[in-house]
Amino acid sequence: AQTVNPKRHLFDKPRQSLFKCENVKLVNVGRQSSSTAAQAEKGEDSLLKWLLLLIPVTTFGLGTWQVKRRQWKLKLIQELQNLTTADPIPLPRDPGELKDLEYRRVKVRGRFDHSQELYILPRAPVDPEREAREAGRLSSSGESGANVITPFYCTDLGITILVNRGYVPKNKIRPETRMKGQVTEEVDLVGVVRLTEQRKPFVPQNNAESNRWHYRDLEAMAKTTGAEEVFIDAVLESTIPGGPVGGQTRVTLRNEHMQYIVTW
Repeated sequence: AQTVNPKRHLFDKPRQSLFKCENVKLVNVGRQSSSTAAQAEKGEDSLLKWLLLLIPVTTFGLGTWQVKRRQWKLKLIQELQNLTTADPIPLPRDPGELKDLEYRRVKVRGRFDHSQELYILPRAPVDPEREAREAGRLSSSGESGANVITPFYCTDLGITILVNRGYVPKNKIRPETRMKGQVTEEVDLVGVVRLTEQRKPFVPQNNAESNRWHYRDLEAMAKTTGAEEVFIDAVLESTIPGGPVGGQTRVTLRNEHMQYIVTW
């Protein structure tokens, strides 16, 4: 029998080599892809670990910063409280000197001009002991009334200033309801220097025409009454029987760092 040898084509061997090369390339690509994916997964794990580590470190740092801020704020509040209880000094003749004397006690002598009273409202009464304890915190006693601001002619200085005589409840805002306290003779009083304040968000605008004031705008108040831009809060001891209750100074520093420390 005659043996038939299959015909061999010229390109058979190169084709086999080509297939082998392609298979090798595919294997290499697969290995590289697996290696790249593994490296990417490892990088993501490392990043996640760093992020998880960063959270407690950041929280600890913020908490420590709040502790230091609270200590600084408490010290500042105490210093201001000390000013409001220090021995009074004579009111300087130059109003410009008052810029560095806020919360400082000063003494004056003169007469009130009750015909030009101004009313800052609504206001709640200040408890001096509670104020010293909770200075800067947002709180309310639930009562509502007004602070009575009265021009005061200083007989020794020859100028008229503004004095916050103190708090009156709603039913005592009108002067005729508290005539006993509307003294006309010369009096000595001690007050705490206050500077003008900016209107806070959501606080209504002052209305000079209707005599409704919501914050201390010394320029507008002085223009309305003809007084100098000098403002003092009469201390509790200067309260005149039957009149507004003095001692309505609030040390306006927010102190909520303990809440932040607990949060962090």
